[in-house]
Amino acid sequence: MPDFLSNAMTLTLIGLAGGLILGLAARLGRFCTLGAIEDYLYQGNDVRLRMWGLAIGVAGLGTFTLVSFGALDPGQSIYHLAPWSPLFAILGGLMFGYGMSLAGNCGFGALARFGGGDLRSFVIVLVMGISAYVMLSGPLAQLRLAGLALTEISTQAHSYPQILSGLTGLPVAPLGLLISAAITGFALWSRDFLRDRKAVIWGALVGLAIVSGWAGTQWVANTGFSVYPVNSHTFTSPLGETLLFLMTSSGGGLSFGVGSVFGVLIGAFIGSLIKGHFRWEACEDPRELKRQFLGATFMGFGAILAMGCTIGQGISAFSLLTINAPIVFAAIFAGAALGLRQLIAGLSFS
Repeated sequence: MPDFLSNAMTLTLIGLAGGLILGLAARLGRFCTLGAIEDYLYQGNDVRLRMWGLAIGVAGLGTFTLVSFGALDPGQSIYHLAPWSPLFAILGGLMFGYGMSLAGNCGFGALARFGGGDLRSFVIVLVMGISAYVMLSGPLAQLRLAGLALTEISTQAHSYPQILSGLTGLPVAPLGLLISAAITGFALWSRDFLRDRKAVIWGALVGLAIVSGWAGTQWVANTGFSVYPVNSHTFTSPLGETLLFLMTSSGGGLSFGVGSVFGVLIGAFIGSLIKGHFRWEACEDPRELKRQFLGATFMGFGAILAMGCTIGQGISAFSLLTINAPIVFAAIFAGAALGLRQLIAGLSFS
């Protein structure tokens, strides 16, 4: 640890670096969950969905390489430490996906669009961050904890490699590498996708950004003088953390999550300038604003129930191959598909 940097500042800079890559990927590589789902469902184009799969595969390969060398202990991550409720995973994922379709973006996508000058997305960021804290530690926290206590399932194995290890006696890390390699191979099993080199490159870079989060936070946890969480990028509670930091400079203070949020904003801003897409935009339709407000609220609540968003569960937790990740991701997909279908059918929110 450099003597001139505090642990908190080091974590912030690690988050900032990874967030910068994610922000650039969103603006230059068109990396977007809702966009990928829309392309697949309504255009029959799976390129951006394969980008997501490649990001998961590359992140998994990097993550379990760290585990192999003792540079990462998945047991210290929230995805292994937190209680597991399949009901909350499904309900939270459905709420998040449905809210994402109403809002037109997830939290990560809203940050990226705000970095390009879209003030409508700033509303999504604010509402999602506040609603997440309402569910995490605010008025709805006790209700959430009571529901979690009723639906929690105790399990010693928190990931699919751990389950397979218990069945076969093989080490966890090689099994994780094997599964991640299969996911990577499946994502690359498309000539159309391979022809789109930009999509392949940005998908891989997103995966590496997730690995940098795991490696960096584990290093600080091992070398720091206090107890620090081991995590990677997610964009739900960090939105609330960033709002608290901006308002009080204390709250939760500087953290990996705060650095990650600022990194996405800066990366998206740079990316929008490179492409010449930066422009200030505002909402002119009250019905659109109402829909975005409602969608952001659903996303904030849903992500806390599911323990993550499209990035947190969809890539970070997926890179650990947790039991929860594919369940949440499938629920997000289903919720988004339902919301998109209703919007296309002309459902009114006036």
